[in-house]
Amino acid sequence: METVLKIRRMHQVDGQSINAIVKVTGLSRNTVRKYLRQPPSEPPKYRRQQPAKPKLGEFEPTLAQWLDLDAQRPKRQRRCAKQLFEDLQRLGYQGAYDSVQRFVRDHKKQPVKTAAFVPLTFAAGEAYQFDWSEEEVEIGGVVQRVKAAHFRLIHSRQPFVMVFPRETQEMVFAAHDAAFHYWGGVPRQGIYDNLKTCVDQVLDGKERRFNPRFLALMSHYVIEPVACTPASGWEKGQVEKQVQDVRRRCFTPRRKVDSLTELNRRLIQELEQAAQTRPHPDDPSHTVWQRFELERTALRPLASRFNGYVERELRVDSTCLIHFDRNTYSVDSRYAHRHVTARVFADRLQVYAQSELIADHPRQFGRDKTQYDPWHYLDLLEHKPGALRHGAPFKEWTLPPALSRLQQQLMARKGGAGTWSSCCWPPGRTDSTCWSRPAGRYSNWAAARPSWCSTSCSGYAAPSRRRWSMPRCCH
Repeated sequence: METVLKIRRMHQVDGQSINAIVKVTGLSRNTVRKYLRQPPSEPPKYRRQQPAKPKLGEFEPTLAQWLDLDAQRPKRQRRCAKQLFEDLQRLGYQGAYDSVQRFVRDHKKQPVKTAAFVPLTFAAGEAYQFDWSEEEVEIGGVVQRVKAAHFRLIHSRQPFVMVFPRETQEMVFAAHDAAFHYWGGVPRQGIYDNLKTCVDQVLDGKERRFNPRFLALMSHYVIEPVACTPASGWEKGQVEKQVQDVRRRCFTPRRKVDSLTELNRRLIQELEQAAQTRPHPDDPSHTVWQRFELERTALRPLASRFNGYVERELRVDSTCLIHFDRNTYSVDSRYAHRHVTARVFADRLQVYAQSELIADHPRQFGRDKTQYDPWHYLDLLEHKPGALRHGAPFKEWTLPPALSRLQQQLMARKGGAGTWSSCCWPPGRTDSTCWSRPAGRYSNWAAARPSWCSTSCSGYAAPSRRRWSMPRCCH
């Protein structure tokens, strides 16, 4: 630009001719004329009139296809012009690298193809959208990653979010039960991703082979499941945006709670408050909550809760324990070394043997945790009374206060383990099935001794070793 400015000043201010300017600057006449003719605001720029690329011509479609494919990959996996030039040489290209470099530069300057969409509308109670998200929270002082199940009524935009420890199928069942009972009804159609817990196989077009247990859930509530096209999140754009909105509103900064129950309760409260103040996008005169109240009347009536479990075939080991999800649970000692069926719920684990319920535990999450039920080991006490002292299932056995004091007094005596063991069986006992699965934790005690002493009792007489009897009250 300094040379151009100098030439223009010599010609327009000093009135020098082109020949005089040529003698002073040493430039050619054509260059001086070009600078004088071009617009004052444009800097001088070299432009090649017709770049030569005769040898690249037949390889242009291949190179363009490679560039389109690379554009869909992460930046770190895209090839540079040098790598594309080397790949073309392997296909027989004998031209120069400059031709490839210019083609790549021009191809990247082309306008990006942006997708266009058609706005959709759904009637009240017609459909909802479902998706999962991963969030980070602090529960009881421990930072954890949890899974949030997102539901969205499309017509009213009413959200429902519930947090779970996992993203497994039994959690999907529990999330649907909670959402439908929160809404007070069931929509006619559900729109999903191609989740492994819902879809077993993606076929041509919209055809899917759904998971049998997921179909059982849909059949229970009479819902038509619709799976989106793979990698087409815009087909359920409302719930996709809800994931981002809820993350900013409810999980940023990191949430601190005492339990998942408290977190889910707070989420419902905060989302309801937001719905009651946020105008509906299609009808600003109403809030989202008001449109939701209207849509509720269009939902189909609720059915009973779905029995949402997943079955697993497990083997009971010699210590009457089964292993599931890196944790262990006790079962009735009669079924040691046998195969049983575990029904896994979102919050419970039930164990069946030939359709008979033999164990029912709260579900444990994490690793290396053991859930004991002392009643499962009572059969073994007849032959192993010493296990009462150091047996892991009996360490935290919660008994009524009166029985707890009796246990402490007997266990302090010599041979007290056998005496206390004999107290664990009802009068007239003929086999071990008496205590295998009590209706209530202490119902058989009450049946054996209706006039059982109050919890204020503090002294007992030990039962006879020769003839079984309930311990006598000191009063």
